[in-house]
Amino acid sequence: MTSDKIAIQVIEALRRGVPPQRGTQLYAVGHEKLMEGIKRFHLTGIEDKGIIRFISGSWGAGKTHFFRLMRELAFDHGCLVSNVELNVNEAPLNRFERVFYGILRNIITPTFFREYGQPQAAPFGIVLQEALTFLATGQHALTETATHENYTKAAEKLMACEALDIDFRKIVKKYWETFLPENPDPVIIKQTRDEILQWFSGEGTLGNYRKNYGINKMVSKDNAKVMMQSLSAFVKLAGYQGLVILFDEAEMSYSVMRKSALRDAHNNLLHLINNVEALTGLFLIYATTPDFYTDPKHGIVISGMLQTRIGKPEDRPPRALDVVWNLDAIEFNLAQYQEVGRKIRAIYASAYPGSEAQLPNVPDTELFVKQLFEGHPSLSQVRFWRVLTSGCVRHFDDAMEGEVKPASQTYKDVMEILRES
Repeated sequence: MTSDKIAIQVIEALRRGVPPQRGTQLYAVGHEKLMEGIKRFHLTGIEDKGIIRFISGSWGAGKTHFFRLMRELAFDHGCLVSNVELNVNEAPLNRFERVFYGILRNIITPTFFREYGQPQAAPFGIVLQEALTFLATGQHALTETATHENYTKAAEKLMACEALDIDFRKIVKKYWETFLPENPDPVIIKQTRDEILQWFSGEGTLGNYRKNYGINKMVSKDNAKVMMQSLSAFVKLAGYQGLVILFDEAEMSYSVMRKSALRDAHNNLLHLINNVEALTGLFLIYATTPDFYTDPKHGIVISGMLQTRIGKPEDRPPRALDVVWNLDAIEFNLAQYQEVGRKIRAIYASAYPGSEAQLPNVPDTELFVKQLFEGHPSLSQVRFWRVLTSGCVRHFDDAMEGEVKPASQTYKDVMEILRES
């Protein structure tokens, strides 16, 4: 995707008050040291290690923004990325098999994302297609059909990988068969592919999969952790450097769990921590709120072993080697906010060629940011970062229309919207 199209997407997202799906690094500040540490200590050589880290951040601290940055960094290092929201309805941590389903349901390849953006359907099918092409040709690419030679070459490598569960191998091989040129009409092919992918989500019946695909088990609670190890092995076999899994715990999800479910969730998390080294190539980042560490009824303080393994957020800016990254401890100064203003201005100039003369110049942009900053109460419940990005977008939009308003009026307009959101 071209830089001007990405710039437009960034601006459109910021107009809606949400972090953009791509291009977050174009206006980000304040995370440079942490990101450099993550590249150096974690992403370098990720194929030979399993890692888990935790994020602590209050609402509005920038967890989603950080995850967007992390995703782009992971793509730059040739990793797959999956962003999974852990909530009681879709992917509760006490049901690890559903967490596994969520990982595959949200997985993205760097090749596809750079070309097309966020996949709308069957994302793990894209991974399987790229894997077929890679094992046959050494390149990640989507393919409509595969020659018998390429299919055979890929299938032999797949079936020889004993680190993969045998049913995992069988079902992937069956998926690849649908790309052979003599297959029936497209409707039947699509139905077959959809049915195969449903196996990875625990859907369908064992009898059907045994009859049609020679499969002897379903992905379930009993084997989900084993399937996670198979996924780890498949990622490396398919030519990716690793898989970065961004777990985003829904607000207060633990507080609505029954005691038995909470205990299972804590046990599953403890199992991940204790066995993460066996998941080579996987980098797990678990983001949650400060209550996760301190709540006397639902936090990890009720599990002595878990509390010992994780620890708690420290009151200082996060470092890559820390177990817990405390986003609430990151402080921004006026100079950094002004840098954001300059960067958003540059994004506008890229998105709308020929608009340079209409936009406020750099000194005026810095003055506008300074006035916003000075007018924002330090104890406001709305974080200034949200005011800044929304305010800059509104300011530059007004300038493009020739209707520049005082910073005080822009601030008032933005705050009315943010208080309602």
